[in-house]
This record gives sequence, structure tokens and C-alpha cells, in this order.
Amino acid sequence: MSRIAAVQMASGPNSNANLLEAERLIKLAAEAGAKLVVLPENFALMGMHEHDKVKIREADGEGHLQDFLAEQAMRNGVWLVGGTIPLSTHDPDKVAAASLLYDAQGKRVARYDKIHLFDVLITENDERYNESQTIEPGERTVVVDTPFGKLGMAVCYDLRFPGLFRSLVDQGAEIITIPSAFTAITGKAHWEVLLRARAIENQCYVVAAAQGGYHANGRETYGNSMLIDPWGQVVERLARGSGVVVGEINLERLRDIRRSFPVLEHRKIRCVLP
Repeated sequence: MSRIAAVQMASGPNSNANLLEAERLIKLAAEAGAKLVVLPENFALMGMHEHDKVKIREADGEGHLQDFLAEQAMRNGVWLVGGTIPLSTHDPDKVAAASLLYDAQGKRVARYDKIHLFDVLITENDERYNESQTIEPGERTVVVDTPFGKLGMAVCYDLRFPGLFRSLVDQGAEIITIPSAFTAITGKAHWEVLLRARAIENQCYVVAAAQGGYHANGRETYGNSMLIDPWGQVVERLARGSGVVVGEINLERLRDIRRSFPVLEHRKIRCVLP
């Protein structure tokens, strides 16, 4: 068994302050025995305006945010999923929302760019989101071998697209990480039920690291970071505020569930990978 952690934050427009808080929480998770730590979406910046993320974009493979993630992974001896950070694209007005995975030596081993972008109107409070104005969508799914099992990567709005998760399972995923910043309204309605559904239907561990609280830009995020097992049970959760959720991953339990309840083998319709 391995101990893993989801970090919950309420990030703001001051990147340096956000990094200090992320550093504190990564250390806290490591001290609790976690060997895999997942940061939330936009952990380094929740700006006052959508284009603020473009101002701090980095070239792939170099930059302060990437150096920070590599250093934290190495210093704490953990595998680290770096939530999302903005990486440069060919369009100078857009970024990739990149979730980066580092090993315990600080070496980057995977990059996943958020595929599904949050372009919606929330009618309950008339909030409008249009991520495609500043984010270029990814095109490639990612599953990588880790000491804890095969790890698939997704981000926030991806949660609403079960085909993506089925694709990850078809590539062998046993653990799926979901850095997120769900709104308070959509989170209350859908967050837990979607997370548990993705865990149940794919018989995977789900590690959901969320933004949770009030932000300087006026947004309120739902929080409720959690670890869910392959039977859909919530192992641990943190409702609100900054902190860490730490729990066990037991791959023998996962394999027992898949053997005794072979849903994945009973499928009649298969995903076709791009």
C-alpha cells in the first residue's frame, strides 16, 4: 500500500504567496507519509482577470513554476502532480493548462494538457466562464507508470467526459488524478457524484485536489478535495480551506474488485483511441 495526498488551497493573485502556501502543504503531506502528492488546478495563480495567467506563462521545460515543482518533489522525496500551470503555445495570447508530474528526484516524467475547456454560463448567479479565450486545449491522453500503479491524468472540467476516463483505463490506469477548481454552485450539484461515478465505472482510485474557498477575484470554489477508492467509497475528504487529504492506495483491493466484479471485461462497446 502507498500513502497519497490531495492538497487543497484557496489561491489568489499573488503567485509568490501561493507558492509559499503550496510549499507548506506539500511538506505537510510528506510528513504525513504521502509518497504521491497532487496540487489543485491553478495552484500558482487565481488571477483577477482571465488573461493574468498568460502573463506568467513559461516555456515548456524552463521557468520559475517548473523549477518550484521539481525542487519540491526532490526536497520532500515525493512524486508530485503540479496541478496546472500555464505553458506557452504558438498563440501569444493563449496558454496550455498543463498538469506536470515529477518523480521523487525532481525529474519531470509526464505532461498532460487539459483537453476540455470550461466555456459555460452558470445561470444561478449569472457567472460566465470562457477558458477557450486564453487556453489552448490539449489533444493527448496521458497514462504513466509510477511506483504506486499506472497513473492517468485529467483536469477539472474533464471530469464531465466519461469517454476520457474510459480511454485512460484502456491504457491501464489504476489511479486518476484530477486537479480542479470547481465553482461553488457546480461543485455542490455535481462534484462528488461525478468523482464517485468515475471511480466506480472505471474501478480506479481517484485523487481529486481542489481549490476551496473565496478568492480575491470574487470567485468561490467548492473544495471537498477527496480520495475515492475503486468501489466508489470516499476514503478521506477536506470540505473547505487550505489543507491536505491523506489516505492509502491498495492495488490489491483494486485488483480484487476488478476480478470479483469484472465490469471492464463485460463491456460491449469499446473506446477508440485517437
